[in-house]
Amino acid sequence: MPSILPDGEPAPSDGALPTAALEGATDRPFGVYVHVPFCVTRCGYCDFNTYTAEELGPAPGASRATYAQAAIEEVRLAGRVLSAAPAPNAPVSTVFVGGGTPTLLPPADLGAVLRAVAEEFGLAPDAEVTTEANPESVDRRYLDDLRAQGFNRISFGMQSARPHVLATLERRHTPGRPQACVAEARAAGFDHVNLDLIYGAPGESDDDWQASLDAAVAAGPDHVSAYALIVEDGTRLAAQIRRGVLTAPDDDVLADRYLRTEATLGAAGFSWYEVSNWAREEAARCRHNLLYWTGGDWWGIGPGAHSHVGGVRWWNVKHPAAYAERLSRGVSPAQAREVLDTQTRTVERVMLELRLSDGLDLRVLDEAGEATARRAAAEGLVVAEALAAGRVVLTLRGRLLADAVVRDLLGWGSDLVSSVS
Repeated sequence: MPSILPDGEPAPSDGALPTAALEGATDRPFGVYVHVPFCVTRCGYCDFNTYTAEELGPAPGASRATYAQAAIEEVRLAGRVLSAAPAPNAPVSTVFVGGGTPTLLPPADLGAVLRAVAEEFGLAPDAEVTTEANPESVDRRYLDDLRAQGFNRISFGMQSARPHVLATLERRHTPGRPQACVAEARAAGFDHVNLDLIYGAPGESDDDWQASLDAAVAAGPDHVSAYALIVEDGTRLAAQIRRGVLTAPDDDVLADRYLRTEATLGAAGFSWYEVSNWAREEAARCRHNLLYWTGGDWWGIGPGAHSHVGGVRWWNVKHPAAYAERLSRGVSPAQAREVLDTQTRTVERVMLELRLSDGLDLRVLDEAGEATARRAAAEGLVVAEALAAGRVVLTLRGRLLADAVVRDLLGWGSDLVSSVS
């Protein structure tokens, strides 16, 4: 969740959605995202909408202690807005609590928000309920309590197994703690456990990255996410690179790291299902993220959170105090919104679905795009057999150049540089 929000058009104070957006809601998958905007410290590379206690100060309504109640108020608002649909929404199929560091809140608070979602919309019997966690913010007792609240999937931010890489990223956890968390989460009864990794940090060597991959695999998760480091404007990392204190990630190095990731995870029994995500089996895939990537509906709870229902996208005010203040007055926290036109929805579908192992339906492309897909197959960027069956699926080389392939398919032109992220 980047900290810079787009402009958009004014959002109604009651959060109401156009009638057209609510039509057919029963037939679309529906998820809930809950953003917890608190962190103990701010990592140097992070551009998310998060705040430390020092940054928030004594701002009214911005306390961890009162946050769950504010989030529940937005859940209730969502229920009122979506009750205007011609037919009820499908039960919530996925809930994802992200941040920030959600596990700075007590399990009971996270559970209270989850219960509010269940009361307002109903939870599907097999609902996936995930939270992100900083390894140093949990212990076995916390994980036991979290599981008892109804969470069944957890994602730990590991980033690296090497202390000097963690120091560059300004991550505060102890090397080895994420791996221990996997074992504790398994013992607590979590169905699925993910480790998040970041490659390409300044000062990271090939051996460092291989050690991180090996440590992640050995820990025994059934899901691994591996992202290329992106240097976001306005972060401390960007300032360090601009001053020459650190070196920017190199595209060729990032591509080599990605190939190493695919080889290591593939040999360990993981299969890619999205360019930056690997799972041991289909059941371990993150269903909530798949909902985003395939155009489903979701309501984003929390400061700066984004939502999408029926082609309407909106985003909340950023600051926790402003967020809580609006809800205390019964006003929607939405700052602005946009109604996606057909062309925008098609572009986003190409951008997101092409990154999936299932690929993109060839019929989504226009005639020029189909011709480009055939050329991409001839160049080894798209799987020829899948294309013959009507799907545009990236090869391994195509995954390295995913953004460039997307630009070509949309007729925007490309400069074939590494685009894994």
